[in-house]
Amino acid sequence: MIAYIIRRLLLMIPTLLGIMVINFIVIQAAPGGPVEQTIAQLRGTALDTTARVTGGGQELMGGGQNAAPGESQYRGARGLDPKFIKEIERMYGFDKPMHERFLMMMKSYLTFDFGNSFFKGRPVVDLIVEKMPVSISLGLWTTLLIYGISIPLGIAKASRDGTPFDFWTSTAIIVGSAIPGFLFAILLIVLFAGGTYWNIFPLRGLTSENWETLSLSGKILDYLWHMVLPITSLVIGSFAGLTMLTKNSFLDQINLQYVTTARAKGNTEQRVLYGHVFRNAMLIVIAGFPSAFIGILFTGALLTEIIFSLDGLGLLGWEAAIGRDYPVMFATLYIFTLLGLVLKLVGDITYMLVDPRIDFEARAI
Repeated sequence: MIAYIIRRLLLMIPTLLGIMVINFIVIQAAPGGPVEQTIAQLRGTALDTTARVTGGGQELMGGGQNAAPGESQYRGARGLDPKFIKEIERMYGFDKPMHERFLMMMKSYLTFDFGNSFFKGRPVVDLIVEKMPVSISLGLWTTLLIYGISIPLGIAKASRDGTPFDFWTSTAIIVGSAIPGFLFAILLIVLFAGGTYWNIFPLRGLTSENWETLSLSGKILDYLWHMVLPITSLVIGSFAGLTMLTKNSFLDQINLQYVTTARAKGNTEQRVLYGHVFRNAMLIVIAGFPSAFIGILFTGALLTEIIFSLDGLGLLGWEAAIGRDYPVMFATLYIFTLLGLVLKLVGDITYMLVDPRIDFEARAI
C-alpha cells in the first residue's frame, strides 16, 4: 500500500500542473481580462476629467487623448495614454510574459501564497476561509441526508426486489434525478419563498438580520430554517446513484451461501439483513463517502449558492470569473483540484482498508 500511495502522490504533481497550465492558457486568452475590466470601470466614471491609478507612488492622468488609434491591444483603450495602460498592466503583473507569470504564480502556490484579490483588495486565503463554512454546511448536510435516505431505501428495495414498491420508488428517484437542481431550486422559490404561492421560507442567506440577538436555540432554528430550500434542491436529484448502488450491493450479498445459512438457523429477515448482509454490502458504499462529499461540495452547490444568494465558495468563484479576478480564480482552482486529488486517494485507501480483496498494488499506477 505504501508504494501505491507514493505513486499516487507523485502522479498528483503532473496532474495538478497540467490542469493549471490548461486553465491558465484558456483564461489568459479569453477577452475581458482585469486590464480591460479596469479600463471599462474608468470609462464609466470620471475618465474624461481625471483617471488616477496609484502604483509605486506614481499617479498617471488619463490625458493622452491624441494617442494614435489601434496602438493598444485592449478593447476600450483607444484614446488613452499608453503610459497609463502600461501602469495598469504593471499593477496586475501583465508587464511580464505569460510563461513568466505562470511560473511566478506556481512558485507562490507551492507555499500557499495566493496573493491579494484584484478587485476586493483582500488576501485570497482570507476570502476562501471566510466563504468556506457556507459551502461546507451545504456539502455536509447534503451528503448526510443523501446517505441517510439512500441507504435505507436501497436496502428496502433489495429486500423487495421486483415488487410494486421497488418499481415505484425506482420511478420516483429516476424522475428526481432527471430534474436539474437549479430548476428545482427555482420551483421551490416560486412555491415556498414568496415567488407566487406561499411565503414560508426565506429567499436568501443562511441567517436572518436579527440573528445576533437570538438565543442559542433561536439561532439554530433560524439557521436550519434558512437551509431547508437550498438543501432540498441539492438532495432531490442525488438519490438515484447511491440508492441503486446500495440495492445492487445487497442483492449480490443476499444470493451468497452465508445468507442462506443464516436464514436456515432461524434468524429473522431483519437480523439477516442488518446483522450479516449490512456489514459486507456497505463496504463499497461507505468507502465512497470522501469522493461523494467533495463532488457535492465543489460541483453541486455552485448554482444553488447563486440562486439563493449564499455567500460561499461557489458564489465567490462565480463573481471572480465574471470580474476576471485572476488570483481568486486560480487560487480556488488550485485548492479545489489539490483537495479533490487528495480525497480521491483517501477514497481509494478507504476501499483497501474496508475490503482486503481490493488490491491497487497490482495496478501499473
